[in-house]
Amino acid sequence: MSDIAVGPKQTTAINLEKAVHRHSALSSNGIFERLFTRAFRDLVYPQIWEDPVVDMTALEIGPRDHIVAIASGGCNVLSYLTASPARITAIDLNHAHIALLHLKLAAAAHLPGHAEFSDFFKHARRASNIALFDEHIAPHLDASALRYWCGRDVRGRRRIEAFARGFYRTGLLGRFIGASHLFARLHRVDLGAVARAGSLEEQRRVFDEKLAPIFDGALLKQIVRVPAALFGLGIPPRQYEALASDGPDGILTVLRARLEKLACDFPVKDNYFAWQAFARGYDASEHGSVPPYLEAQHFEQVRKTAGCIEPLQGSVTEFLARSPAESADCYVLLDAQDWMSDADLTSLWYEIERTSRPGARIIFRTAADERLLPGRVPDTLLQSFVYEEERSRELHARDRSSIYGAFHLYRRRAA
Repeated sequence: MSDIAVGPKQTTAINLEKAVHRHSALSSNGIFERLFTRAFRDLVYPQIWEDPVVDMTALEIGPRDHIVAIASGGCNVLSYLTASPARITAIDLNHAHIALLHLKLAAAAHLPGHAEFSDFFKHARRASNIALFDEHIAPHLDASALRYWCGRDVRGRRRIEAFARGFYRTGLLGRFIGASHLFARLHRVDLGAVARAGSLEEQRRVFDEKLAPIFDGALLKQIVRVPAALFGLGIPPRQYEALASDGPDGILTVLRARLEKLACDFPVKDNYFAWQAFARGYDASEHGSVPPYLEAQHFEQVRKTAGCIEPLQGSVTEFLARSPAESADCYVLLDAQDWMSDADLTSLWYEIERTSRPGARIIFRTAADERLLPGRVPDTLLQSFVYEEERSRELHARDRSSIYGAFHLYRRRAA
């Protein structure tokens, strides 16, 4: 079916089915796959959960570079603008993520200044944001993005009104985090205590005394045995299986270790991912941690170069198949390969090999601590790339988002 024949939302459904469905609809795996794609048909990530500072360190972005990246919530591709690439193609299966990226680009280009931009995407809960949208942003959106943001949610409110109530509490991930806070309160635990901690020592004390005991409870152990319980984290059934086999006691041990890293390994004042998890938004103080694209020092650069980002709905593999040989320098695949079959992985890496310039950098993350590609992609294909294992492990340790098992950096061999 052609994308021309259906709207963006229907295209999202078709894309997700192709990416996720591997089993019969009557099997238990097939049922979970279809529940997952149903959950993923609207906004999933109000904020992306990969550290753009780590990304940019690995990618070594230059002024002539073309970046091909999965868009997700759009935070990282806008942050890459601070490194002054020549061009970014931002691709996503989900129409809501593409609409969010269009919103951010129009806001960067047309809001009066950084104060208004910060109101919109840092605070993201001010009534004045709706007037800013109507006056400065809406006239510059394409028809599809405008329909999305002026469309109605299940309660009959315009979707854009989420930026007056607290945008980062919306989307599948935002609701999952909200449910996690409710679950913690049932155990008389305030997750916000981590965000209020004044030192790493205090963060450790809060985790050990308050958060860690929750993982010993029978209820949580029962909940996480069901793959659908983690759909809000963006974990499809295939990725759940990888996580469940990545620790001696299954998924619960892995989740505890990831939360511990998020809560304890980085000063919370410098980690906006921790603020999102434990306070459900960014630090509202003047110098609170935010993604690079929201920092005042970068605003004019982001405004000036926003036009170099091209948002596209679809799959990375299909985009690369339409692209000329040796046309890209950087590839950002997020954790999308955890969803893929061996055949899908091989098709993707064939196109990366064909479209990459010598020395091109490819980065991605995996839910489990594993290499992922060896044994699944032909060795003859992988021989075109160098895996930078030591550098990958070093950068993984620096990733403030803390939710992945591994970070991976490949480099295209020189001709």
